[in-house]
Amino acid sequence: MKVLVTGGAGYIGSHVVAELLDNNHDVTVFDNLSSGLRENLFSEARFVIGDILDETATQNLIGEGFDAIFHFAALKAAGDSMVSPQKYSKNNITGTLNILNAASCTKCRNIVFSSTAAVYGEPHYLPIDEAHPTNPENFYGFTKLEIERFLEWYKKLFKMNHAVLRYFNAAGYDPQLRVGGLEKNPQNLIPSVMEVACGRREFLSIFGNDYPTSDGTGVRDYIHVNDLAVAHVKALDYIVSNNTCITINLGSESGHSVQAVVDTARAVTSHPIPTKIMPRREGDVASVSASSRKATELLGWSPRLSDLHSLIATTWKAYCSHI
Repeated sequence: MKVLVTGGAGYIGSHVVAELLDNNHDVTVFDNLSSGLRENLFSEARFVIGDILDETATQNLIGEGFDAIFHFAALKAAGDSMVSPQKYSKNNITGTLNILNAASCTKCRNIVFSSTAAVYGEPHYLPIDEAHPTNPENFYGFTKLEIERFLEWYKKLFKMNHAVLRYFNAAGYDPQLRVGGLEKNPQNLIPSVMEVACGRREFLSIFGNDYPTSDGTGVRDYIHVNDLAVAHVKALDYIVSNNTCITINLGSESGHSVQAVVDTARAVTSHPIPTKIMPRREGDVASVSASSRKATELLGWSPRLSDLHSLIATTWKAYCSHI
């Protein structure tokens, strides 16, 4: 299929591009390189530099005709979204509407959307499944949930199929290092640990060690980015083959504590990785994990690389390539 990937030079988007190419799709990447990297681009994929906020450029590109669009171009920092909600409204919502409106004027009727577990908010039960109430606690999650609602309307109005993939904490790197560009200013735990290990940060802040967990630190569900990429391509195949829409979680169904991540990273990297215990952050919960049963049943998908050692080892390999 002829496929457009917005944000395809970014961390998750570039791994999905690799999986699409492995499955012999004709791929075009559309990215403004604000957070994406040229080193994450593939010679086998066409690259068009541009911004989804540029309505004319977006219309012209999508007007060339695509069978499907994978949409990753978004701002994603939860904390920043509470400080600067205006730019999240503009980039995430307006930008997505530019894509959908352009697609509605063509024969493209398949959208795979990168959503987030942030749409759920505070867990009412674990593991979280797709029936869990949606009540975002940050503006980033709100924008993603609103986009999901727009997708429902575009299905009704334009017969546009969509796959909404809600995932938790993406981590790891392609084991073959086909994607090796490091994220700019990473905020997530595992890249932060790697920055301490390679000397870019003095220590790792652990926010709270008195949670009701096995070691007192928060527990989160991590999913390897290659496992995510496989699920995205399987989701496209599913909505095309069945002419339908799906909303599914992607997770490992088990969580890892902050301390377990640090301990594993110390073993893998052979670095001490100093830590400092800091006060809990407002809004953080003790434990989060996802149910991926629906993804297994519908897509025949299950994570293969999402054990903690693989997550850490593939990330360290990527960081070592830059040291």
